[in-house]
Amino acid sequence: MTEQTKEKDKIHRFLFDKPNIRGEISTLNDVWQHMQANHNYPEIIRRYLGEVVAASVLLSATLKFEGSLTIQASGDGALTLMVVECRNDFGVRGVAKYQQTAIDEVPEAVDVNTLLGQGTLVITIEQAKTQERYQGVVALEGNSIAEFLEGYLARSEQLETRIFLASDEQAAGGLLLQQLPGQHEDDDSWDRITHLGSTIKAEELLGLSAREILHRLYHEEDVRLFEPESIYFKCSCSRKKVTNMLRSISHQEASDIIKEQGNISVDCEFCGKTYQFDAIDIGGIYSENVQPSDLSTRH
Repeated sequence: MTEQTKEKDKIHRFLFDKPNIRGEISTLNDVWQHMQANHNYPEIIRRYLGEVVAASVLLSATLKFEGSLTIQASGDGALTLMVVECRNDFGVRGVAKYQQTAIDEVPEAVDVNTLLGQGTLVITIEQAKTQERYQGVVALEGNSIAEFLEGYLARSEQLETRIFLASDEQAAGGLLLQQLPGQHEDDDSWDRITHLGSTIKAEELLGLSAREILHRLYHEEDVRLFEPESIYFKCSCSRKKVTNMLRSISHQEASDIIKEQGNISVDCEFCGKTYQFDAIDIGGIYSENVQPSDLSTRH
């Protein structure tokens, strides 16, 4: 097994010994392909969603938290929504929504800002234990996913950050560089490190191991590469959550759907799992004596 094969679906942290700069490299292969399995995304949608997926892992790795980080970009353009959730243990899921007829008319080289149109970038961090939620909302400024996120981090974290992203059908990957507090004003290390980082090519981000990337960019620097952590696909859908969602409609509405269709079928947009409810299930949902956890599970 080669080093590159072993590094599938990994997040690597690294640290420069002299400049006060840290970095991360995310590589998604099998996980990214799994996320596409239930969707026939056009190439341009797939490319930008893959970049958001890679970025979500990078941002999660910069935080100390137990919970989830969600990146949501939405607009009034041909691409209406991209939402990706990454947990603190690097379980990730994501989905994109778009207008097919509008996508058919856009040129292949269109930037993501044009594709999204007027919209916003929302970053949400939820703490699992305390249920506390932090949410930041900014306008879509820039011409790339990386520029959206760099602008957000400059406002929210007050830390200089550069992000480089790439994605294709087989893989998604990213490189993050962040200047930590304590850098002297006359130190040009940040400019040097980020300039070198900007020379990374998409095929290198997607095809080289983390060690090879660091050697390619920073062979003259003292860099410590830490042991990687695994990235995996994680969908948080459940029959209980769908049951609670169904409670938002009236018993009569649910019964009418059952009469017309024979059952209620709900598909998870993230993983493609189907939850089906028949007349007995619906009766139980609206009964005060039956809790959602008592219902039988059918897939």
